[in-house]
Amino acid sequence: MIIRTPDPDGSDGVIAEIYRDDLAEDGFVFSHTRAMAVNPEALAAFEALIHAVVPSIGVRTYELATLAAAGALRSRHCLLAHGRKALRSGALAEDQIEGLAQHGEHPDFSDADRAVIRYARRLSTHPTDMTDADGQGLRDAGFDDRQIVDITLAAAARNYFSRALQALAVPVETDLVGLSPRLRDALLASASE
Repeated sequence: MIIRTPDPDGSDGVIAEIYRDDLAEDGFVFSHTRAMAVNPEALAAFEALIHAVVPSIGVRTYELATLAAAGALRSRHCLLAHGRKALRSGALAEDQIEGLAQHGEHPDFSDADRAVIRYARRLSTHPTDMTDADGQGLRDAGFDDRQIVDITLAAAARNYFSRALQALAVPVETDLVGLSPRLRDALLASASE
């Protein structure tokens, strides 16, 4: 990593608050958390954006958009973190996440799920080629204006966060409690294709 990050030992105030969840859940502070703690105000703004979009689209749609964008960006950080979050929240089952990672598909996915995945991938790989037809795919799947905006913001936010971590060469912790070795390997393999 090309930056110096706040040390978890002896941190106090806002930095200690940022580190608290990682320490409580995993016993250490993730490299991506440490990198983002360098600018706590920017991290708080990012988290506020996420909290603003999830209510209209729900956790499942948010995680589908996030995982699809992270996969398109080959973001190992975000694939692993959100694979685990999607499992823990119950938004997606392990086989659904594995199918999304390996094939971009799962038989249980609805037409609306598939539309979100396509849209988030396109936003992440060919944003300058997007037209009204891309958004129409979401509308045809039943999403309203607010939901289309929030799906767009969810995928765009993942682009922001993933690309920042990649640009800063933040190390990836791959042994996460809550991810089976099989799912971890599928997520990592999708990031290297």
